[in-house]
Amino acid sequence: MIRLSRLTDYAIVLMAHLAAREGGSTHNAREVATDTQLPAPAVSKILKSLARAGLLDSQRGSKGGYALARPPEQISVTEMITALEGPFGLTECTVHPGACVQESSCHVREPWQRINRVVRDALADVSLADLAAPAAGGIVPLASLGIDLTNLDESAGPRAGDGS
Repeated sequence: MIRLSRLTDYAIVLMAHLAAREGGSTHNAREVATDTQLPAPAVSKILKSLARAGLLDSQRGSKGGYALARPPEQISVTEMITALEGPFGLTECTVHPGACVQESSCHVREPWQRINRVVRDALADVSLADLAAPAAGGIVPLASLGIDLTNLDESAGPRAGDGS
């Protein structure tokens, strides 16, 4: 299973929270932790990492805090993941070419690189604005994320709950 770290998951929650509350004002780490019900030490660490990556602006002082560095429409999921996880890659050779001793004779290297590009590009097409303003009921329509469900295999048989 491919899984994001808990801190990266929290980072995306925090960014979506800031995007939903954005209005040019800054928000301190304690306030954001309280609002999102996430642990304050983790929130502080994540906000600093996101600021170092250029996704957040930070201001010191009594009126200081964090604000988005760019409009939510201009921040992609790929950028947020990269800020905490490092370069995006599903396999070692997609992140660090030449690091694998099997690379020169690997028959699946190029297909993995293609898969990596497709996944990275799909995540790059989802903006922070898409995450921060989901449809009513908190459900994001898959079509809004560029996922096409029209070519599903109908030969799979009846699905649970469809009355067939």
